[in-house]
Amino acid sequence: MLMPKRVKRRKQFRGSMAGKPTRGTKISYGEYGLVSTEPAWIKSNQIEAARVAMTRYIKRGGKVWIDIFPDKPVTTKPAETRMGSGKGTVEYWVAVVKPGRVLFEIAGVPEETAREALRLAMHKLPVKCKIVSKADLEGGEANEE
Repeated sequence: MLMPKRVKRRKQFRGSMAGKPTRGTKISYGEYGLVSTEPAWIKSNQIEAARVAMTRYIKRGGKVWIDIFPDKPVTTKPAETRMGSGKGTVEYWVAVVKPGRVLFEIAGVPEETAREALRLAMHKLPVKCKIVSKADLEGGEANEE
């Protein structure tokens, strides 16, 4: 599972998912990509499940890039615990995703194979996504600068 090796502070505030992403809106490595269309927290195990689904479908052909990293700790308190007594322990790590962010990229396989692999990965994620090609994003459809 993805998580940072070490962090400056153990616990974080929940933060905000408002607005557009400042970076990560272009396909920089592969030919096809999976772009988020809504804001969400994506857990590290969901990222791993999507990665496994894609690599199994393309059967060791091509290459997959993961463009998001879960660097935000999420804490929860135990069930049936009274209020107070501090913040809970870190339970899992999430990546904060905003609309328009490229999540995964894939290259080295035919278009139909890439689209099917990304479609399988899409079902593992808690956000609505769209499959785009590098040519789609270069046309200025998803990146407004």
